[in-house]
Amino acid sequence: MSSRTQSSRHGGIVAVLLLAQLMATMDNSIVAVATATIERDLDTSGAMIQLVMAGYTLAFAAVVITGARLGDEYGHRRVFSIGLVGFTCASLLCGVVPDAGSLVAARLLQGGFGALMVPQVLSLIQILLSGPARARAISLYSLVLALGVAFGQIIGGVLVNADLFGLSWRTIFLVNVPIGVALAGVVLLAMPRGEEAERTRLDLVGSGVLLLTMSAVVAPLSLGRDAGWPVWTWIALAAGAVGCVYFVRHEKALQARGGQPLLDLNVLKPRGVAAGLLACCILNFAYAGTIFTLTLHLQTGLDYSSLRAGLTFLPYPVGFATASLLWTRLPESVKRALPTVGITAFAAGGAGLILVVRDGWPTVPGIVLLLICGASHAAAFSPLVDQAAEAAGPRFASAISALVSTGTLFASALSVSAIGGVYLSMRAAGHSSAVSFSTGFAVVVVLLAVAVLCAWQVRQAAGTAQQVRAVEPETGQPTSAT
Repeated sequence: MSSRTQSSRHGGIVAVLLLAQLMATMDNSIVAVATATIERDLDTSGAMIQLVMAGYTLAFAAVVITGARLGDEYGHRRVFSIGLVGFTCASLLCGVVPDAGSLVAARLLQGGFGALMVPQVLSLIQILLSGPARARAISLYSLVLALGVAFGQIIGGVLVNADLFGLSWRTIFLVNVPIGVALAGVVLLAMPRGEEAERTRLDLVGSGVLLLTMSAVVAPLSLGRDAGWPVWTWIALAAGAVGCVYFVRHEKALQARGGQPLLDLNVLKPRGVAAGLLACCILNFAYAGTIFTLTLHLQTGLDYSSLRAGLTFLPYPVGFATASLLWTRLPESVKRALPTVGITAFAAGGAGLILVVRDGWPTVPGIVLLLICGASHAAAFSPLVDQAAEAAGPRFASAISALVSTGTLFASALSVSAIGGVYLSMRAAGHSSAVSFSTGFAVVVVLLAVAVLCAWQVRQAAGTAQQVRAVEPETGQPTSAT
């Protein structure tokens, strides 16, 4: 095969992988713009709309680590293909369902199949490409992650506002179908087969317990308000607490027997790691609560169209993308300070939003504050993950990645239920949309203040761990995270 032909083939493979990643990355932001339209069209409650948003993230969070392990077990190309086809079929179901309950179920399927597909993208880039081609693909992959939310906001607003063929919000899901079919065809014809699979034993019990535990927490928080907090909601929350305890014990016992747990919880032992992970989760909690409640406020409180609401939120992902692409070029001393400074700026921007929404939506202050929040989020998040990984040490690199993925996704689902619940409860009690949004976001600002303290702790721990690992080789001792 000539170098030009091989390069063209690699370009096609990268395009397939990145388009699949983009579909999954855009999904919740594209749906967020349509929430008010879905609620009106299906004549459903705010609680069901919360589950439409949170259900996808919940299923994705519970399955994503198992999806990564399945790629190792059965081959990344095969699992990617299954995830892509399943995601496409689930998108079709989302677009044709007759009621809100069916839409929630289809969204759960969509999230689960997305969690099979997404972990394989970076793995396949690493396996199939090398040298400059791999570096370019990873750079584009990072760009897709940074800009996916922005694309979702714009495309979602355009599709809902256009009301193509009278399908209204359904087009935000149906648009995935022709794209998914085309991508599946390219995978079948062009993507190389037969990459080495690493045989592992899957922790199916841990995966199942994690899914049930997350569901037991998110479902009552979403449905309890409309149902008047009946007995089952408290039983479910208690079951979620029990599930957390059981999951931790199961994972520790499995590791003690020499098995491969879903999450290596020993990663939490080094000083600063738990604080860093908590700060990461709070950041995603803040983001998910912002996008859900602000979209509802703009559309139901200020009567914005879905397109206008999507464009109004656009400064946040623009700020996020810009900071994501630039922070790595900063001096090391500045990078060290970014998590604490970034989270503080996020909290300040959030406090500003609380003030400005009381007078409608002033355009210029709104743009500036959303830019600050988005840029602060990105400036804090990636350096925070780096510092948590540094505090944990090299042996826990994969465990850090797994916990960040699962924890932040669960935080996002929880935020839609919790902060969304505050907003909807305040509206039901007769408060204005602006007051309801401000009350929910005040909770976010308080949590961000906690995250600042966590970020400071992990920064100190990372610096200490780095000094210890630098000294240990000189003393002849093995390098250790603990």
